[in-house]
Amino acid sequence: MTTRLIDLKHLQKKFSKQTVLADVSLHVDAGQILGLIGPSGAGKSTTIKTALGMEVADGGEALVLATHMPNRALLGQIGYMAQDDSLYDALTGEENLRFFGRMKGVKKDALTADIAHVADVVDLTPDLKKRVSGYSGGMRRQLSLAIALLGDPELLVLDEPTVGIDPALRRKIWHELHQLRDAGRGVLITTHVMDEAELTDEVALLLDGKVMAYDAPAKLEAQYQVKTIEEVFLKAEGVA
Repeated sequence: MTTRLIDLKHLQKKFSKQTVLADVSLHVDAGQILGLIGPSGAGKSTTIKTALGMEVADGGEALVLATHMPNRALLGQIGYMAQDDSLYDALTGEENLRFFGRMKGVKKDALTADIAHVADVVDLTPDLKKRVSGYSGGMRRQLSLAIALLGDPELLVLDEPTVGIDPALRRKIWHELHQLRDAGRGVLITTHVMDEAELTDEVALLLDGKVMAYDAPAKLEAQYQVKTIEEVFLKAEGVA
């Protein structure tokens, strides 16, 4: 039986009089990568924040790890990476990883090896002893992703994780995500990079606060009679 890690049903969210999420339904199962794509302002980050209980939904239902959100106790079981890097600039990269590892409940005797692994995944090992105040924007994204990977979480929720990261490292990160998927983890990832959408198991296209297309990349391309997800996006946007 498939384990459903995220289940969003007709999610709605308004800010003042502006409707950001009109009707969003999607799900992430164990052993699956779901890509959430759409233009800036489409509601991708709001979908994630509302799903995780960081914003309160105005309608619909959000279940994460079979629990109604918001629920603070669950957050330690989720590897979350926001668009904005929440890091301690006065600490080194390693000190940040140790702090967040303890916050996530990683056992002390396992933390050193876990830090070494996630730092290697994001190519940050040579810079772990440097203060984060001296990190470039790309290095800050690398560290934020490493923090999300700590503790081998059952569910990863990653908001634009590869922004500012070079193509070689992006390939390495996707290799790790596929390994985690194959090990039974679930991944929800937002991206502006259409080539990355091709690497997911399913894609949800968000436009004007609604899911306009939702299926495996190859099936969407066949449905819209195009060759790439970028062309699916452009064609769906023209219909919306």
